[in-house]
Amino acid sequence: MINVRKNSFRIFQYNGIDVYLHWWWFLVAAYEIGERQSAYSSVLWNVLEYLALFLIVLTHEFGHALACRQVGGTANQIVLWPLGGVAYVNPPQRPGAMLWSIAAGPLVNVVLIPVFYAIGHLMRAAGLAQEMPNLFLLIQTVALINVGLLIFNMLPVYPLDGGQILRSLLWFVMGRARSLMAVTIIGFLGVIGLFLLALQAKSVWYGVISVYILMNCWKGWNQARALLRISKLPRHLGFYCPSCKSSPPLGEYWRCSNCQKNFDTFQSQAVYPHCTTSFATTACLDCGRTYPMREWAGAAFIPPTT
Repeated sequence: MINVRKNSFRIFQYNGIDVYLHWWWFLVAAYEIGERQSAYSSVLWNVLEYLALFLIVLTHEFGHALACRQVGGTANQIVLWPLGGVAYVNPPQRPGAMLWSIAAGPLVNVVLIPVFYAIGHLMRAAGLAQEMPNLFLLIQTVALINVGLLIFNMLPVYPLDGGQILRSLLWFVMGRARSLMAVTIIGFLGVIGLFLLALQAKSVWYGVISVYILMNCWKGWNQARALLRISKLPRHLGFYCPSCKSSPPLGEYWRCSNCQKNFDTFQSQAVYPHCTTSFATTACLDCGRTYPMREWAGAAFIPPTT
């Protein structure tokens, strides 16, 4: 996932999760509010509409973050920016854990659909739709925005949630690397379609989204290739990552921070043999998490999927 935290600032923290806001958000908000001034009797309602969009995106991202923590992953940052939101989640590298961490976001939007429907129905029944037309229009518009975001986000195009859910399902049968490679190929095709749509509609926003998806697909493609190379390496069968349960590759793939030279940390028990620098934790080349050497040796073995 492309890092969008640059040029963002923290606005609050909830349950140990820092929420950041990109400064471009204000520029886009001013533009969108100005474009829809004629929809309501006062610009205040336009502001409330955009803030409602802000809250929908925020709850969606918290769905990702809290679900990731539920399966034992780490999630401590959310960034809101003009194209939506990004929850930086790192679930255990298992297809089921990944699937729940991703699917929980769209499920928030699904839950909101009957909530907005019930509010609109009660307003009609109480006659408030005629007495408070601005509020009723706001509820209707926000409900449509919620459905629109859900439909778009569920497109099977990486890195949208639909693409990542598809990747998690393919992971069960194709393995981690090949499933990522498959969805990035679909993502490239989606970029072509979205770019053609941007040209036809003369939409700058579709063009920006196309570039964003293209950048993420390219990054995902390179990551999938790297994972495939790693999966073919010979392994230290006496050690297993406590998170993804894969054995570390056999060879000099770790670098000493003091000498800047590569060595096999599992062969030397986390000590670089030339300068005797000792390392408190060792990184897994498959999932990226770090653990003390004693936890690698004591990790319960579960056959990994590659």
